[in-house]
Amino acid sequence: MSMPVSTWVEVDLDRFASNLRLIRALIGPDCGVFLVVKADAYGHGAIEIAEAAEREGASVLGVATLHEGIQLRQAGCRLPIVILSPLLASEIEEAIAHGLDPTVADLDFARALSSAADAAERAVRCHVEVDTGMGRTGVLESEAEGLLVALSALPRLRLASVFTHFPDADGESVDFARTQTERFRALVAGLARHGIDPPRLHAANSAGTLNVPEAWLDWVRVGLLAYGHQPPHTPALEGLQPVMALKSRVVQIRELPAGHTVSYGRTFRSPRASRIGVVPVGYGHGYSWLLSNRGLVGVAGARAPIVGRVTMDLTMVDLTDVPSARVGDEVVLFDGHSDAASPSLEEVARWSETLPYEIMCTLGKRVTRIYVRAGRPVKLTSLVGESSEWADQAADHFLRRAQAVAAARRG
Repeated sequence: MSMPVSTWVEVDLDRFASNLRLIRALIGPDCGVFLVVKADAYGHGAIEIAEAAEREGASVLGVATLHEGIQLRQAGCRLPIVILSPLLASEIEEAIAHGLDPTVADLDFARALSSAADAAERAVRCHVEVDTGMGRTGVLESEAEGLLVALSALPRLRLASVFTHFPDADGESVDFARTQTERFRALVAGLARHGIDPPRLHAANSAGTLNVPEAWLDWVRVGLLAYGHQPPHTPALEGLQPVMALKSRVVQIRELPAGHTVSYGRTFRSPRASRIGVVPVGYGHGYSWLLSNRGLVGVAGARAPIVGRVTMDLTMVDLTDVPSARVGDEVVLFDGHSDAASPSLEEVARWSETLPYEIMCTLGKRVTRIYVRAGRPVKLTSLVGESSEWADQAADHFLRRAQAVAAARRG
């Protein structure tokens, strides 16, 4: 049997669970994990990641939008879910109905939330973001005390946490993040004069978790770190493993004469008679156009250069120096395994002139997700749903791949 799809993302749930355990061991038993699952869990699949996170004892989940939260509730997620980005007043009713916690940044929204909670005859948890220097969302530090005092007097609202966010905890200097933490702690201490004691405080993102331990507080808000990638300028978290890999297949091999051009714009001209492999992945999948004539892929145990422009659905690679490559061979676009033939996500991000975050988040729904435990697929999701037959075919592919790897190591 062959794989039921030609291009797919592999999500290793064992690696994800291991990363969460590493984070928990780092921060200790008195601090919880606030897992950020916005943007479909950075492309990994929010439902599946939320299920795994709940099994691993995550305290709370963070999303960016109302519908991201509703999706998780409809899938049966029982953890607290915080909507980190500002909501419109028109979205409040649905947020309450689905048990989602809004973030409050101004008194008008707090009053609207209180009125809606009163109408629903239920208490509503909410969170307040204090802008100590991010300059994006939240209430200004100078206005935060007044907002929190006013919010505490509104009926039906239950303050669940107060938090802040670091803009550059992954920079060469973390002095500003440390200053933010000090100012945030001072603000919270001032709240005690008004009898306000927030149940939870949080500040550290992934970079802050590694660089600013004084900011661990009650929760650390991790995304990139949980998915197995080190933020820049942070000490290595030993044992961290990338959770996602992007793979495809060679669907055609062309024998082109010297001087033949490849792809749109004719930006590549073969300097010799060449074997050109066609790979069914392109910018329509989220594989960047900027990889044209500069990226590399792994195939048949070697790296092969991308030649010509990456197109919407197809990318061409030069297999002239990989004579063993055949139609049907697996192509690694990026992987987290220690393999010189497989580009890492960080390498692809450099070639694409972007961040690992963007690459993971832009891998579209046309790319099938295969969820793996103990080296075997346990779930396959695609545009047309799930199929046990597909899962069996995928399992056969994984088995044959594992056998080939084992044989290569023996030989």
